[in-house]
Amino acid sequence: MRLLSLIIICIGAIALVFFSVNPPSYAIEGTLETKSNSLMQEKPESYPVATVAGGCFWCVESEFRVIDGVLYTRVGYTGGALENPTYEDITTGQTGHAEAVEITYDPKKISYKQIIEYFLTKAHDPTQLNRQGVDVGTQYRSEIFYHNEEQKKIAEQLIKDVDNRNVYGAKVVTKLGPAVKFWEAEGYHQQYYEKYEEKNGEIHPRVFFKKKMKQLKGG
Repeated sequence: MRLLSLIIICIGAIALVFFSVNPPSYAIEGTLETKSNSLMQEKPESYPVATVAGGCFWCVESEFRVIDGVLYTRVGYTGGALENPTYEDITTGQTGHAEAVEITYDPKKISYKQIIEYFLTKAHDPTQLNRQGVDVGTQYRSEIFYHNEEQKKIAEQLIKDVDNRNVYGAKVVTKLGPAVKFWEAEGYHQQYYEKYEEKNGEIHPRVFFKKKMKQLKGG
């Protein structure tokens, strides 16, 4: 654990230097409130969901849980063929599944477009193929799983927009596919960073460096 933290700190320091020199920027349509008071303990019925994958699901989930209008999140596995996959299965990279986050939201407070814009420009780096930072493998791929044709059209256009505006100086490799069965991950993975902070009295190193990087990017 100490070695992993050291590795994360070193990579984070390098990333801070890189982004201080070349910070990507992208203005999200509308204003996103980043202090959510709308989170629920159980998934509410009759609200739309967005499903995304972008590296470690701990990281992506924590990004969305602080946004007002997000009602509920859960992490899990989707996009593969294996039924009832476990975390151990996923780590082999052979199941076809991606670590993903299902986001239930209130469309009166936040739109699907805003969620996907945030995902593509703030929550992760969509230019990294089958990896995100130190996490490598197809299970860490960047992908948007649409639940209807409207979501598909919105996501397609946003991917094009981010590419055309050359936000990252590299091509977006985010995949787009239909939402399929979402297998909820084990309980200890849910809201992992919140549990880490509660247990240790400090934020996780990854959270610390992501905050610093976003400050440099103006996000």
